[in-house]
Amino acid sequence: MAPILLKRIVDLPEAVRARYDVASMQVIVMAAAPCPMKVKEDVVRYFGPVLYEFYGSTELGMNTLLRPEDVLRKPGSCGRAAPGVELAVLDAEGQPVKRGEPGELFVKRYDGVFDEYYKKPEATRQTQRGDWLSVGDVAWMDDEGFVYVCDRVRDMVISGGVNIYPAEIEDVLHRHPGVQDVAVFGVPDDTWGERLHAAVQPRPGTTPLAADLIEFARRHLAGYKVPRDVSFHTELPRDSAGKLLKRVLREPYWAGRTARV
Repeated sequence: MAPILLKRIVDLPEAVRARYDVASMQVIVMAAAPCPMKVKEDVVRYFGPVLYEFYGSTELGMNTLLRPEDVLRKPGSCGRAAPGVELAVLDAEGQPVKRGEPGELFVKRYDGVFDEYYKKPEATRQTQRGDWLSVGDVAWMDDEGFVYVCDRVRDMVISGGVNIYPAEIEDVLHRHPGVQDVAVFGVPDDTWGERLHAAVQPRPGTTPLAADLIEFARRHLAGYKVPRDVSFHTELPRDSAGKLLKRVLREPYWAGRTARV
């Protein structure tokens, strides 16, 4: 299932969850979107060490696998390369980056991956670097080969010339007791090019203040990663698979502009 569905389970009142015996649960497989670490911790606390996570895509199949014994040991990781899969993290010139440094995540071509996007040769070209293919995710890899996806390339914010990955900020804000759901993205700024904006869905029965959320983020993040603006929403847009439709939130801020950072 997608992370949002697990989040809705662990967010149920404790009295509701206590009515159900989940001792027979053996395996939960999660994929489709980044999962806040807080949700993983809550899933393990409620269901036990049964959570598996994989990273993949329609085009490239399943590329990594995170096993239950590594969920808490490797916070934020989506696992190591799945059997038969070779991964590489490359820079803009197609060269491997050092371990621990972010770059674009590529998968080496193998039988079963896609050949091309239908009638979209330019989109196909952008995915390829020789035998290596990418769907546009930024990631880094640790010394044990565990992969940590930072964000989508298109969702990266460039503020004052600094690359900022919103997924890290969203993970922090998900820990605020007044936050049900959150999306962080870049909006136009005449000085910095872009500034960080947080769209927040408050938990039922709470009314968090923008200043409180910004201060909470400041306690856990470097200053340049702290959102400058906060907006509140009854519900954040998601598709039928539970993936956050960040472009729907971002579009009104960029409407009418000929150039986008």
